[in-house]
Amino acid sequence: MPKPFEEVKTQPQKLETNEQALMQQLDNLVSEGRNPRTMTLDTLNTLDLLKVINQEDQKVALAVAAALPNISVCVDLAVTSLQNKGRLIYIGAGTSGRLGVLDAVECRPTFSVPDNLVIGIIAGGENALTNAVEGAEDSKDSAIVDLQNIDLQKNDMLVGIAASGRTPYVISALEYANSLGCNTACVVCNPNSPMLTMVNAGICAQVGPECLTGSTRMKSGTAQKLILNMLSTAVMVKLGKVFENLMVDLNASNEKLRARAIRIVMQATQCSQTQAQTALELADNSAKLAILMILTQTDAITAKTMLQKNQGHLRNSLSNSPDSIHAKPHKKTLL
Repeated sequence: MPKPFEEVKTQPQKLETNEQALMQQLDNLVSEGRNPRTMTLDTLNTLDLLKVINQEDQKVALAVAAALPNISVCVDLAVTSLQNKGRLIYIGAGTSGRLGVLDAVECRPTFSVPDNLVIGIIAGGENALTNAVEGAEDSKDSAIVDLQNIDLQKNDMLVGIAASGRTPYVISALEYANSLGCNTACVVCNPNSPMLTMVNAGICAQVGPECLTGSTRMKSGTAQKLILNMLSTAVMVKLGKVFENLMVDLNASNEKLRARAIRIVMQATQCSQTQAQTALELADNSAKLAILMILTQTDAITAKTMLQKNQGHLRNSLSNSPDSIHAKPHKKTLL
């Protein structure tokens, strides 16, 4: 009978070929490397442990800053797709997929976009949002089915999200999107990733090895979150969903957002709370429309026509209006 240590010693020789290939791939990924600055993680007291994690986290913003030129390309491509009646679609597995879904969902109340304008798809479907779905990230066929289920078209833009840059599910999705002529982009955290060579805009945030080896929900996930926030926000700014730095197209779907809409109208026009509430009622709770009505002293129908002529851009509507009183503040009453 063989000794236990002999079994362990010979086990690696029995690995399947695909497992050996995967291990070699992981060996070459920066995000899977061991961080020399955190080798004593398990010996630290609580405060020192948190300091080490925080020190590693501080590197994320710098890594994202280095990727800004490629993020800019991605934004412009997304704007073009949306202006051509297409959609912005995120796709990923695990943490990457969840981050994509999160950013897509937040676009709806923040910018009052239709539910199907910014879409997040995660390998394994909705169940994978709260549960680990084994094998989902390896299914190439599932990626194609998921994109067919939303009727992916050439005017859409697909953004593949994967810290490793090698996830089969995401690669398959990008290949399918490319075959349709879609604009494509990726958000990865490893240089020389396969995805970077197959998209129109390849974004790589090189955050280095994780504090906890291989736990890409940490620095890699934070970098992806920052990039997706930048991407969706910049796209919506370019599409006229923002005036100055105000969310003038937010969907006032609850009490907090209704209060915020009133405050936004007041901030943009320097009007009183009563004026803001009255304008919002006449504007069917559209902060953008209410602001334009106040600053141009027009009714809702006229202001709506002005916005339509200027593709929804409030600043352009004001610039093109001879009756604009923008920068002529009303008496301000705090909310």
